[in-house]
Amino acid sequence: MSRTKRRASAGSTPTDDTIATHARRAATACVDNKADDVVLLDLRGLTDMTDYFIVASGTSDTHVRSVAEHVMADLAAIGLRVHASEGLSHGRWVVLDFVDFVVHVFHPSLRSYYQLERLWGDAPALALNR
Repeated sequence: MSRTKRRASAGSTPTDDTIATHARRAATACVDNKADDVVLLDLRGLTDMTDYFIVASGTSDTHVRSVAEHVMADLAAIGLRVHASEGLSHGRWVVLDFVDFVVHVFHPSLRSYYQLERLWGDAPALALNR
């Protein structure tokens, strides 16, 4: 299903500024829960699948799950619910799909193996404004 169709089924259409603010909030939630190497990638203009990727690492399976759960709880507090999630039970690579942005929390070995930042090397990394 395309992002436009998913967005339409998810409710009202947020503005570009709102999407960016929410993506930054998700990245900040990762940092607040002591995730390592948090990167916010701007995918607009590169793909229709989503606008932003947040990529972060936990130090263990438990930490990966904890970071992901913290992101979900922080965004739920402002009314954002995850559209789909994968990997929470194992904690090796958790994917949280919020439609307009996707959060990837990796165990370090898997992050090194999949190298999403390299795969999306054309995407500019945005400052987290901390």
